[in-house]
Amino acid sequence: MTQRPYNFSAGPAAMPEEVLQQAAAEMLDWNGSGMGVVEMSHRGKEFMSIAAQAEADLRELLSVPSNFRILFMQGGGLAENAIVPLNLSRGGAVDFVVTGSWSQKSAKEARKYAASTVIASNEADGHTSLPVPGSWKLSKDAKYVHICSNETIHGVEFHELPDLKALGSLAPLVIDFSSHVASRPVDWSRVGLAFGGAQKNLGPAGVTLVVVREDLLGQALSICPSAFDYKTVADNGSMYNTPPTYSIYMAGLVFQWLKRQKEGAFTGIAAMEERNIAKATLLYNFIDRSQFYVNKVAKDCRSRMNVPFFLRDESRNDAFLAGAKERGLLQLKGHKSVGGMRASIYNAMPLAGVQALVDYLRDFEKTSA
Repeated sequence: MTQRPYNFSAGPAAMPEEVLQQAAAEMLDWNGSGMGVVEMSHRGKEFMSIAAQAEADLRELLSVPSNFRILFMQGGGLAENAIVPLNLSRGGAVDFVVTGSWSQKSAKEARKYAASTVIASNEADGHTSLPVPGSWKLSKDAKYVHICSNETIHGVEFHELPDLKALGSLAPLVIDFSSHVASRPVDWSRVGLAFGGAQKNLGPAGVTLVVVREDLLGQALSICPSAFDYKTVADNGSMYNTPPTYSIYMAGLVFQWLKRQKEGAFTGIAAMEERNIAKATLLYNFIDRSQFYVNKVAKDCRSRMNVPFFLRDESRNDAFLAGAKERGLLQLKGHKSVGGMRASIYNAMPLAGVQALVDYLRDFEKTSA
C-alpha cells in the first residue's frame, strides 16, 4: 500500500492505519458471525462481547480504579457541557477555569442549570498561558470544579492536574480530556469525572466516554433526561438506549492497538506518552528556532496534541497550505476563531509524519526568503 497522506485534522482525526484495515476486513462478517457490527443488536451476545472487551481494555489502559464507572454515551463534549451539571450540580454553585474556547463553552452552558462561576481565566493574554492554581478563587460550596485539560483550539494543556484538596477544596474535579485522552496517564486520585468525545484520539465520532466516580452517581436533577442520567446509564451497562455501536467497536480496536504499542521499555499509554513528547518536542523546537513561524503559547503549558502556529508573514498562508497539500500534509489550517495554522499530532500520527511536516516547514521558509 502506498504511503497515505499525513492528516493533521483536529477532529474527526486520523486513525491508526492498521485499525482501519482491520475494520475494513471485518465490515461484512465480524468474527464469523455472518454479520457486520453495524448490523448487530446492541443487546445481542456478539455486540455485548465487543462492548465488554472495549470497556475492560480501556480500564486497563487508563488504570481506571474499580470505584469509577466507564460509560459509553452520545452527544460529544458539547452535550456533556449540559449533562455534567444536570448530574452533578444539584442546582448549586459550580466553578470553571476558563483557558480557551472549550472551557468557555462549558461555563456558558452550565449557567442554564447551575450557578456557574468563572474562578480563573487566561482570557487577558489571549489564552496562551494557564492561571496558577494557587490563584484560583474557589467557591466554598462548589459542587464541582471544571477544567478543560487540553484546549484543542488554543493549544494549552495542563501537564499536571490540579490538586483541589491541596487548595482547600473538597469539590470533585471534572475534566474535559477530549483531545488528549489516552495520550498520557491520568491521576485518578485528583479526578471525580472525566469526559471526552472519541473523535480525536480514540476513534470515530459518535461515542462519548465518561469515567465517573461511583459516589457521584444518583444526584441528577429531576429535569435530566433519563438517557443522560449517569446512574441510569451505569445501571444499564451503557445500553439504556441504543448506543453508537460501530463507534464503540472502532474505539475498541483502537484500545487494542494502544495495548500493542511499545516505545523503549514502555508499553501502552506510557509508550504513547514517550512518543507524544518526542513528536511535540521536534515540532516546537523547530518553530522556536525559526524566524518565519511563531507559536504564542507559554512553554510550560504547550499542548502535546494540538500545535497552533502562525506565519509571521500571513500573506503567505494560502501558498503554505497549497504547498502542504502537494506534499501530502493535510488539514493544517487553524481554527477560524484564531486563524493561522494548527497541527494536531494525536496518538495515530507517527513521528515520521511530524518529521515530514518539519521538513516542509524548513523548505517553505527557504523558498519564501
